[in-house]
Amino acid sequence: MTSIADLNSTEKQSLHPRNPHRFRYDFPALIKSCPALAPFVTRNKYQDESVDFANPEAVKMLNKAILIHFYGIQHWDIPANYLRPPIPGRADYIHYLADLLGSVNDNVIPIGKEITGLDIGVGANCVYPIIGHQSYGWRFVGSDIDPKAIQNAKRIVTANPVLTPFVECRLQTTPTAIFKGVVQANEKFDFTMCNPPFHASLAEATAGTQRKWQNLGRTSASQKETLNFGGQNAELWCEGGEKAFVTKMIEQSAQIANQCFWFTSLVSKKTTLPFLYKALKKAKAFEIQTIEMAQGQKVSRMVAWTFLGTHQQKVWRQERWR
Repeated sequence: MTSIADLNSTEKQSLHPRNPHRFRYDFPALIKSCPALAPFVTRNKYQDESVDFANPEAVKMLNKAILIHFYGIQHWDIPANYLRPPIPGRADYIHYLADLLGSVNDNVIPIGKEITGLDIGVGANCVYPIIGHQSYGWRFVGSDIDPKAIQNAKRIVTANPVLTPFVECRLQTTPTAIFKGVVQANEKFDFTMCNPPFHASLAEATAGTQRKWQNLGRTSASQKETLNFGGQNAELWCEGGEKAFVTKMIEQSAQIANQCFWFTSLVSKKTTLPFLYKALKKAKAFEIQTIEMAQGQKVSRMVAWTFLGTHQQKVWRQERWR
């Protein structure tokens, strides 16, 4: 039995109701928590306090202030040219994931260290485990194919005692594998999550990043700057784009069907969905859910699937979520 459910049929014009970043940034409060943010805050053309989002250092410092102020993460930094993720959107994924878990648990969100998630592509920033643990107490394993990213994520975890016992970072040494080599025998995850590289080629990623610069009113000075603003190549693109990546994830998830309750991934392009549904049907997923997440005019979605039947889900909840 396979059903496709759209949990949110109408587009939202705001972030998730539990997302603490639903409103304008309170820059005085953020500066109080992180004084180093102050030099980056100026008045924009609308005379509102803001930062220059075309300045990678300003974006990084804003992220640092947010992580200190909202999540109690005192020590956070990333190497130059690695992805500086917008925290509000990352938090949305976590909160919708919590709703997904609650939807099969009598609308009660399971919390605490017994709930374990796998973040595929944790990156140097380690943001999803930070938000997930600090919001719901969940335990995380983060994987990545980039040794430098894993090294930095480990540094963040080690430097923050609130994270150290609850977040583990593992290097994926086989780039073509997603779960094998990371998920250990008899290890169980209540969910997996992934923000896959959605560009299909280096040229497409370059063009997309160039558009970001133009939207911010800037023209990049060089190709290198264009490519590096906002992430390493592996963070931005892979052969075949998100369609190929998530399809591969679906195929490989069937190999550990009984070791995870919900497999999930963000999907940025609506046109990708039919291909994923076809792959999920072929993989014999028991249930599929597509959850829309809107931030202003931008709409992304989380696709979730499970191989566990009704009885298996009940046993899983009884053993792990009570």
